[in-house]
Amino acid sequence: MLSCNNERVLQLPEIENAKISEVLDVSPAYIFYDESQPDSTLLNRKNLISTTNWLINVDKRLSLRQAIPHIKFLQDKKRNAQMHKNENAKNYFTCNDTSLGNLGFMEFTDTHYMNYDRASKTIEDSCFMTIESLNDISFSTSLDPNTTLSLDNIEQSLETIKREFGKDEKLFLVINPNLSFQNYITLKNVLRPLENRISNNEFIY
Repeated sequence: MLSCNNERVLQLPEIENAKISEVLDVSPAYIFYDESQPDSTLLNRKNLISTTNWLINVDKRLSLRQAIPHIKFLQDKKRNAQMHKNENAKNYFTCNDTSLGNLGFMEFTDTHYMNYDRASKTIEDSCFMTIESLNDISFSTSLDPNTTLSLDNIEQSLETIKREFGKDEKLFLVINPNLSFQNYITLKNVLRPLENRISNNEFIY
């Protein structure tokens, strides 16, 4: 849990064995769960400095449908900065690393969240993973139209997934917008061995 100015409490998503445990030269933004707001979210970004690494603190109870618009707004704000821009500054999600009892971080600087039209040709004839929930994950290729996975077996399936698509081919994620931010972070952490093979374009349908 994280408090901001002793006024609000934000529940951070939990992660195990975070790849990144320290980020320097930072400024934070907070996306709170707030039932008093029309979309149940409240964004606090007043402390952001464009030239620093940004720590985006998202309440784990929010769905992607609620959180992604704010995340995209922050990404665009940094990408479109005209003055005092630092090309080396990154964006990170802040997490609670339960294996260390400390904060952990997940970089998402180059991730582009995109609306997905089921009739879209963008990922036609490509490898893609459709995530309805952590227990309802399907993996599809042009050769194998549908392989059902779940969080329980996905780690054992990673090597199989690697063999299913070409060395230079990217895997696209197609994600249910009702997935909680906690489950999104859990999924991304499990898929970390494939991070260099996953497209930077993530589709929220």
